[in-house]
Amino acid sequence: MPTPANRTPLRVARGTYSNLNSSVADIQEGEICYATDQDKLYVKEGSALVSTQAALPATNAVTDAAQTFTAAQRATITTLTDGATVTPDFATSNNYTLTLGGNRTIANPTNLTAGQSGSIFLVQDGTGSRTAAWGSYWDFVGGTAPTLSTAAGAVDRIDYIVRSATSIHTVFTALYS
Repeated sequence: MPTPANRTPLRVARGTYSNLNSSVADIQEGEICYATDQDKLYVKEGSALVSTQAALPATNAVTDAAQTFTAAQRATITTLTDGATVTPDFATSNNYTLTLGGNRTIANPTNLTAGQSGSIFLVQDGTGSRTAAWGSYWDFVGGTAPTLSTAAGAVDRIDYIVRSATSIHTVFTALYS
């Protein structure tokens, strides 16, 4: 693409916000200003500096501040695909359900992030008596993996919190058998 013959150089005023604001009369209309103390860009419009940063509504959740929610927060329960070895992907959900169609190994999950927590519901199929072995990251209370309820249709629950990239603290609850 050829370079246009008529070009206007881009001018950027640079300084602290207070210095830029106090000399706003010296800044040209439409000129870009960089406030070094705020790491923000502004544009002069009329007699004021206007931020170019989009403002989020106060009702939006953010990831860099503590927040209080005034309504219930809900997460979906994601169905894990049954197979000889089941590997949960912790990037897809916090809560899971798995119907055991045979004796299974619940492998170490992928995409662990310290602080993530949730539940895994283990459901016995119509045959029942299914067992589960666990990957090395799963740390159970007392150091021993639980014995699942064995009745057909029984539901057990594993609550977890990811402690580190290789440690998931877990609590087992036999819901019914």
